Amino acid sequence: MFDKQLNLRMGQCNVKRWVDEIIPLVEDPADPLGVLDLATHHASLGSAPDLYGTFQRKEDGCIKVVLNP
Repeated sequence: MFDKQLNLRMGQCNVKRWVDEIIPLVEDPADPLGVLDLATHHASLGSAPDLYGTFQRKEDGCIKVVLNP
């Protein structure tokens, strides 16, 4: 990176500062942030191996999977 004169910059999100305010919004049944729309697929843990292939190939619009035990 030095020879190519590349710059690398990073930072950290101040998660602890916002957790107390965000958690009630995420857990609200009214879903004001729209987090329930983030998961495209719900399945049991036993279905994980098959669903992983679906996710990897991005079949059936599979973007975010929630596995329930």
